[in-house]
Amino acid sequence: MARVPERLRRLLPSARRAPEAAAPASPRPRQGHNLFEAAAEYVAACAEDDPARAEEAASRVSPGMLSFGVNELACRALLTLARERNQSPSTVARSLLGLRADPARPPAGDA
Repeated sequence: MARVPERLRRLLPSARRAPEAAAPASPRPRQGHNLFEAAAEYVAACAEDDPARAEEAASRVSPGMLSFGVNELACRALLTLARERNQSPSTVARSLLGLRADPARPPAGDA
């Protein structure tokens, strides 16, 4: 009868763990740089005409990752502006770039 607890410990995975393994692991130190942080810093530096800061931000991640981050930031910003202006993203993008309204597309509210 005394061997029953011992047998149960061998069968149950939670009982097999060492006591120190049950404690939560400390958070790992951060490795590398967050591509969205680098992209945000890069775009802000470019907008503020600070080439040194833009270059430093660009050096944190690979060019492909920076491009992805900048693209994601542009898409989110464009969608936010389009919602605020109650216009289509295409109309807002063309407006921001100083392009004429696209005559082939109907205005956003005419659907």
